[in-house]
Amino acid sequence: MDVERIINTYYYNNDALRDILLRHSRSVAAKALDVVDRHPELGLDRQFVGEAAMLHDIGIFMTDAPSICCHGTYPYICHGYLGADLMRSLGFERHALVCERHTGAGISLQTIIDKDLPLPHRDLRPVSLEEQVICYADKFFSKTSLDKEKSVERALHSISKYGEEGVERFKEWLRMFG
Repeated sequence: MDVERIINTYYYNNDALRDILLRHSRSVAAKALDVVDRHPELGLDRQFVGEAAMLHDIGIFMTDAPSICCHGTYPYICHGYLGADLMRSLGFERHALVCERHTGAGISLQTIIDKDLPLPHRDLRPVSLEEQVICYADKFFSKTSLDKEKSVERALHSISKYGEEGVERFKEWLRMFG
């Protein structure tokens, strides 16, 4: 898989957004790969983790988030499933699952319904260990403070807007991967 070719396919006409996406994704990939390397007992697929971490936010260009140079039409929270649709169209189902399941610390169907979120009505929580590691790593990096890792407290604060369920999941990941 040529990750940069895939990114360039969708980000060829927006250098500022491409730079944000690449810098954010490289930080997430580095942290996720560090987890893979520190936990060989988990038997994680290192190549897949690296690829999927680089592509987890591929759908942001379709969203409306001007502060990070996104001028699409969908709410930002939709970027995961939109990216998943792109990855599926390219034949990469495992990568698609990472895209759609990484928002917050994953979002349950019940939370989607209760909060009336503009997301497909299905469970969007990470399942595989690889999905969980990438979601965990992603919580430490924003697209507005590039290259600066968040503290655990700031990561927890960001996750809390999706409910206590995600906070508890992230705390479990801290025990498993931290």
